[in-house]
Amino acid sequence: MNLLLQEFMLSGQVEEAEHCLRDLEVPHFHHELVYEAVVMVLEGSAEGRVQMAVKLLKALWESGLITLDQMNRGFQRVYEELPDLSIDVPLAHVVLEKLVDLCYLEGVITQQLRDQCPGR
Repeated sequence: MNLLLQEFMLSGQVEEAEHCLRDLEVPHFHHELVYEAVVMVLEGSAEGRVQMAVKLLKALWESGLITLDQMNRGFQRVYEELPDLSIDVPLAHVVLEKLVDLCYLEGVITQQLRDQCPGR
């Protein structure tokens, strides 16, 4: 999953990312991709990563590869681990709030999931 995300962040090719995710044949584990994508954004320093992650999650959501349950589980795992992530990335809360708001505006996550996002 991590290699898939790294390649996507470099190439921006949504179709290739979708193809790779399908080839893994683990739909019950797609929450891991959501989790890893969000963590990658939090740990990265490039502003474009937020937009790239939103683009990928939206495409995977619209294609049906990532279900509502898998999207929710991925984000909730990040929410639970945010205190630990904030130790290494002091601005993690700020970046997460921005990502969550953009995902909500793009229709990737529900209002309920957005409202669960921990604030500082």
